[in-house]
Amino acid sequence: MSEYRPDEGSFNIDGARVAIAVARWNSQITESLLQGAQRALLRHGIAEKDVHVFRVPGAFELPLACSKLAQSGRFDAVIALGCVIRGGTPHFEYVSGETTRGIGEVALREGLPIAFGVLTTDTLAQAQERSGDNAENKGEEAALTALEMISLFRQL
Repeated sequence: MSEYRPDEGSFNIDGARVAIAVARWNSQITESLLQGAQRALLRHGIAEKDVHVFRVPGAFELPLACSKLAQSGRFDAVIALGCVIRGGTPHFEYVSGETTRGIGEVALREGLPIAFGVLTTDTLAQAQERSGDNAENKGEEAALTALEMISLFRQL
C-alpha cells in the first residue's frame, strides 16, 4: 500500500489567508516544519502577506491557539505545527493525545480546516527525518492538506 501524499494539483485558493500556529518547544524541529509549510504555500500561489505565523510555547497550547485563530474569521485554514518526542515518562502520551484530540475538536466545532502538522516521534532522529528539507517534511504536507481542504470547502 502506498503512503498517502496530499494533492499537488491545482487548488481553488485565490485570495486565501492561512494562519500557522507553531510551537516553540523543540524549535529545531518546528522551525523546519514551518519552513516546509511556507515553501508549499508560496509554491502554490498563497501570497506572503496572506500567511500569518503565530508562536505558542508548546504543542499542548496549539488547540487553544487554533481555536482563537479559527474564531477570528480572518483565515480560510489554520495549520498546527509542533513536535512531541517520547521520553521516559507518560508525559508524551498526555501531551500528544490531548494535543491531537484538541486540534480535532477545534476543526469540528469551528467548521474550518485545521491541518495537523504535529510530529509525535520516539526519537529526535525520527523528528529530524520528518522535518528536513526533503519530500518527507510534514509541515509541507500539512500546508498541502490545508490548501486541498480550502479548495474542497469552496466547491461545497
